[in-house]
Amino acid sequence: MPNQISTLDFNDTFLSLDHLRSCFPGYTIQVTEENPDLQVFPFRIKFPISNKTDKGKKRKADEEVEPKEEDKSLIVEPYVTLNRGPYPYNQPKRNTIQFTPTQIEAIRAGMQPGLTMVVGPPGTGKTDVAVQIISNLYHNFPEQRTLIVTHSNQALNQLFEKIMALDIDERHLLRLGHGEEELETEKDFSRYGRVNYVLARRLELLREVGRLQESLDVPGDVSYTCETAGHFYLYQVISRWEEYMSKVRPKQSKTVEVEAVAAHFPFHKYFSNAPQPVFKGRSYEEDMDIAEGCYRHIKKIFTQLEEFRAFELLRSGLDRSKYLLVKEAKIIAMTCTHAALKRHDLVELGFKYDNILMEEAAQILEIETFIPLLLQNPEDGYSRLKRWIMIGDHHQLPPVIKNMAFQKYSNMEQSLFTRFVRLGVPTIDLDAQGRARASLCNLYNWRYKQLGNLPHVQQLPEFQVPNPGLTFDFQLINVEDFNGVGESEPNPYFYQNLAEAEYSVALFMYMRLLGYPADRISILTTYNGQKHLIRDVINQRCAGNSFFSQPNKVTTVDRFQGQQNDYIILSLVRTKAVGHLRDVRRLVVAMSRARLGLYIFGRVSLFQNCFELTPVFSQLTARLMQLHIRPHEYYSQEQPVHQIIKNMPEMTNMVYNMYMHMIQTSQKYRQVKAFDKYNNEECHQTTFKTTHILAVQIVIQSVNVLSTIYSATSRALWRTTDENNNPWKDAKTSCLLALPLCLLFLLLALCNVYQPPSLPSLSGATEE
Repeated sequence: MPNQISTLDFNDTFLSLDHLRSCFPGYTIQVTEENPDLQVFPFRIKFPISNKTDKGKKRKADEEVEPKEEDKSLIVEPYVTLNRGPYPYNQPKRNTIQFTPTQIEAIRAGMQPGLTMVVGPPGTGKTDVAVQIISNLYHNFPEQRTLIVTHSNQALNQLFEKIMALDIDERHLLRLGHGEEELETEKDFSRYGRVNYVLARRLELLREVGRLQESLDVPGDVSYTCETAGHFYLYQVISRWEEYMSKVRPKQSKTVEVEAVAAHFPFHKYFSNAPQPVFKGRSYEEDMDIAEGCYRHIKKIFTQLEEFRAFELLRSGLDRSKYLLVKEAKIIAMTCTHAALKRHDLVELGFKYDNILMEEAAQILEIETFIPLLLQNPEDGYSRLKRWIMIGDHHQLPPVIKNMAFQKYSNMEQSLFTRFVRLGVPTIDLDAQGRARASLCNLYNWRYKQLGNLPHVQQLPEFQVPNPGLTFDFQLINVEDFNGVGESEPNPYFYQNLAEAEYSVALFMYMRLLGYPADRISILTTYNGQKHLIRDVINQRCAGNSFFSQPNKVTTVDRFQGQQNDYIILSLVRTKAVGHLRDVRRLVVAMSRARLGLYIFGRVSLFQNCFELTPVFSQLTARLMQLHIRPHEYYSQEQPVHQIIKNMPEMTNMVYNMYMHMIQTSQKYRQVKAFDKYNNEECHQTTFKTTHILAVQIVIQSVNVLSTIYSATSRALWRTTDENNNPWKDAKTSCLLALPLCLLFLLLALCNVYQPPSLPSLSGATEE
């Protein structure tokens, strides 16, 4: 495109120069910095832009067009991030994800103007790519505003929580809609929550201004409003900084001493609460960088106060929230439903945005896709929109259309994202997943182009260690009729299967008895009737029992799209007809929800003969179709012997026996603990009584010993004479001299080392 940007700042996208080289295979990398120690992120990259000078030029029919070689050279410029201040919270948050080359290509395309379409299979990091695109746009184009739209509140919250973890100022984030309450954070990102944050932040900044005023010994009350703070910055702070720079800036051939940078710094007192020493004194360049970082910290305070000045002038909360939406917020997130409901209000307010990113684009209806594009009026007949990023997976379930006429004959369930893909619009297909085991990925990677695994899937122990108590990491378990009944239909299209429901719950109870956390297990099914039946069985078997509790979720495959869990138990329900699992998109969703273990209950003879399901069921039926377990294996302890469960009654009986065994074991354990506690209490009481009696006896004996020793020592010292043969007749002096000896004898008596003699012996020895 003619409006392509040649140089892009990738901020913290790359973790190192080696990571950058690996993301551009086949390119020649030219680094502007020759010093290897300085070849560190962040990087700016200059891409080659092809200029087509022969555009519109006519050529003859027999004229051959010489193919032009594409320029494969990149100019990489490492740069140093500006110092933001001496405090720990001034350090920027960094990305820690090592993106793949395909993800980097998607991020690069999203930063360029125009339409970007990213196809993301399950577990390939669609959300991480979207978040990095938003972060890079925020830092590359700080004056532009980005709108985020998703189909569901859950996907929007996941995206928003990851945005909060990056280096994006909190005051520029805004979350619209009712799903904001489900955000896993104590902060309120709704319109009124952001207004309260701005007002509270304003008071904090004004207190900092007051502290700065006090450190500079400036009279007056300059921290009263944002306006007075602005005058203080203009007339007091800037002048001092300019005077300081004139003293420490090198002039012509004169050099400045390192000590002068710290000696002339005018804000020492203000930064006295920062980690000391502020200036290291190692080099002039380092200290000047620290000084400039300190000034940037001060300047940011007054910049924010200038932005918050409008909130002082606007008195009502409604006006403040409108101003926040239209002017202050840079990243605004909402669902497509909220955009449709509030479109008229947003257009009337003059809502503007430059970029729009749509997550779950394949689940959004065409009309729902167009509505967010129409939330602003054109400017001078031209749209302000510069970038449109659509991220989705058209191989998963489409939008839900309940009206069959619209769904079948109007093809209304086809999203605009899917339509673009079918029309041949270029897409970027993410090709490496990091969510599930490699064996589980094989169940659905046939549906995508070259979907592989990230290195950590092959390296991390959690993906290599087998599931405790279970022989296989995934298995299809054949379930026959129970008491002659397979699927049932109490109401039209309300399909249930009691055998599969009992079998699924029994497996859940078995996993809980082995120590699996309940929140890491989810039970899925393909029909609402089976969902309610499984919930009833769980309430009967597990409710109120601390050994089992409830699984993380019991829901349908359709409702679980976009979510995941470590262990999935899946019930296929049908025994007479395949049903709507014949839709390959629903099958892909069902197979891709598990990370570590997938256990499917169904009628094998029915599903293995369905042509559409052959790529999956050919792998499932390659393994044994009876549940293989290791009932004595806990937390990955290796047990060579495993047990085969033939049917549902055998599984329930085994779980019951395990449960009763654990009950008996726990009762014995409680009895032993109670007996030990009783013995400890008896022993403690006896020891306490004995110690109390001994303590009383020692105190009585000590008093007697003290009185005896004191009397004898006083008599002896009374008869002692000094060098002039003058007797010590001062009673006070003799008592003071006798007291240390008394304390020494008392200490020896308490330690059973010294037994005090009787009074006559001591007096007799003294007289001799």
